[in-house]
Amino acid sequence: MQDLPHHYHVSAEAEAEGNIALKADNLPQLVTAPPAEFGGPGDQWSPETLLVGAVADCFILTFRAISRASKLEWTGLECSAEGLLERVERVTRFTRFTVRATLTVPAGTDIEKARRLLEKSEEACLITRSMLAESHLEAEISVAD
Repeated sequence: MQDLPHHYHVSAEAEAEGNIALKADNLPQLVTAPPAEFGGPGDQWSPETLLVGAVADCFILTFRAISRASKLEWTGLECSAEGLLERVERVTRFTRFTVRATLTVPAGTDIEKARRLLEKSEEACLITRSMLAESHLEAEISVAD
């Protein structure tokens, strides 16, 4: 890892109507639009789906780092995230994120250690720790045959 602080730059371009183009150096352009819930087409990534996707992505990347440092072997991790958008005190904001993770480990793995590392990953995820919203993990572990 490079020394902190890190800086991330993204630019966005749009016309009065239509999609928005997100651009960052050395990355493919990403097209977004409002979600159906806000009158958009519902067939493009939106700021809301990008944020929830970032929660799921960060959880997996964090688990990779923590499990590697803890020498936990695993063969697969499926993760889904759900964000709850509500109106609180006249402000619309995400109030909760639920992460559902299913970890597959080899036979003979210390299941309690695996569970602790999943929980540690939820606590350490920099995306959820950077937001006001509550974060919650629901974890499931399956043992491969």
